[in-house]
Amino acid sequence: MKQIIWLLTLIAFSTLATANIKNENVITDVESKYADKTKVEATDKLKQSFNLGFSTTTGNTETLNLNAKYDLSFITDGYDNNPLKVAFDSSAFLTENNNTRSNEEYLANLGLEQIVSDGWLGYTGISWLKNPDFRNYENKVGIGVGIGKEISTDEKNSFTIKLGTSYNIEDYANTQDTKEFGALNEYISYSNQLNEVSKLYLKMGAMQNFDDMSKDYEVIGVAGLNLTVAENINLTLEGEVDYDNTPAIGFEKSDTKTIMRLGYNF
Repeated sequence: MKQIIWLLTLIAFSTLATANIKNENVITDVESKYADKTKVEATDKLKQSFNLGFSTTTGNTETLNLNAKYDLSFITDGYDNNPLKVAFDSSAFLTENNNTRSNEEYLANLGLEQIVSDGWLGYTGISWLKNPDFRNYENKVGIGVGIGKEISTDEKNSFTIKLGTSYNIEDYANTQDTKEFGALNEYISYSNQLNEVSKLYLKMGAMQNFDDMSKDYEVIGVAGLNLTVAENINLTLEGEVDYDNTPAIGFEKSDTKTIMRLGYNF
């Protein structure tokens, strides 16, 4: 409950704090974890960005971390000459004290999104995660496919839903046995272009293990604000709540991240 209140508070703060500010690139880790990067924002030309900042975490870790992220995306011709969106991103979180590195998390994702017609799309993707301190994953790999629908999209608002399946391999950092399973994945995203220089985005993803859907599930929610501060430079403020109903042995169910990144688009 505390995590839900925290997320709602962040959403309310983000809404109130955006009187004069823009967004460009709002791909986040929600898609890569639970829908395999199904929300790809791309252009006909190759688009890249590099972000560097800090994050604080609560739950399984109580740390201040250095955070770096790289994004790449573009559009090419796909099925029946409809747009095929391609995106790759990678990110890292780490803490270093007295030349000792700890609380590391590394994430990489590759995704394809094929537009079909009337707002319908299909997606596929693969993701890799390593975070032995945060969630006890030495390696976590997910391969997913699914369909989606852009419910509404215009210059100011965008609302998209996705549904799919994934095959997952969870290799733990402790002695717990490796876990392999198929899962149902859901994803919802909403964004609002508040004004010329600011965009608010809300995203939620979920995954349920087909073997025990009522008990073995994960949910993640993100609220963020992207601000353009200069040409090709943007500031991202983001809060994330991650809940795993069956975490690794010895780990807590809930984690939060508060992230601030400064990005350069090129």
